[in-house]
Amino acid sequence: MTPFLVGAVAFIFVFGAAAGGMLLRARLPDHHLSPDSRELIKLATAIIGTLSAIALGLLIASAKRSFDEAGTELRTSAAHVVLLDRTMAQYGPETKPLRVALRQSLETRLNELKDEREGLLHEGLDVEPIQIGLRHLVPANDGQRWLQARALQLSGQISEMRWQRPETETGGFPGIFIIILVFWLALLFASFGLLSPGNATVVVTLLGSALSVTAALVLIIDMDHPYLGFIRVSDLPLQLALARLGQP
Repeated sequence: MTPFLVGAVAFIFVFGAAAGGMLLRARLPDHHLSPDSRELIKLATAIIGTLSAIALGLLIASAKRSFDEAGTELRTSAAHVVLLDRTMAQYGPETKPLRVALRQSLETRLNELKDEREGLLHEGLDVEPIQIGLRHLVPANDGQRWLQARALQLSGQISEMRWQRPETETGGFPGIFIIILVFWLALLFASFGLLSPGNATVVVTLLGSALSVTAALVLIIDMDHPYLGFIRVSDLPLQLALARLGQP
């Protein structure tokens, strides 16, 4: 399910619970809403509200961590690409075809990022052909042997990040966690409706509150998929790396 679909379903349940609470208030006998009953409802609401706030706080922290880690990985990958290109340039003219292949691979990766805006997940920068070419190099001295080992190390780190991405994007929050959170929010808004008079001001306030809470849930889920979501990490580091490739 997409974040917007989850948000729409959550809004229906949350605001529907508030409307149900207002309808139930009009049909309950007066003694069911006595001062003692109201105090008990408020105490129960405080517990549910605290649990909901803690759960939302944990979701925000987790989503922010995922988003920041994705940005760090992208910047690190771009830096490794530039370092790999410079290492191959220092090795000698024998690596020119490999440097051209690295540039083409990065250009392909940038084009794939546009496809990912449509929800098509790609695996990242493919440097395996470059690794094969690096292993077939025949160093002529100790300096070239060190540069070959360094280039293989950098390409290995880039390849590792490539295979980590699909695992990250197929993760996300457990569905049961989201379901329980929406259930808590629905109970909370149902109590609001039950204790509130049925006038237009209350309805608009509950409507705006339900929209705000579910919009926050949408943003949290969206940030947890930093490469596929509406809010995504910038590809500027890769663009800057592309501009630096191929320099003598």
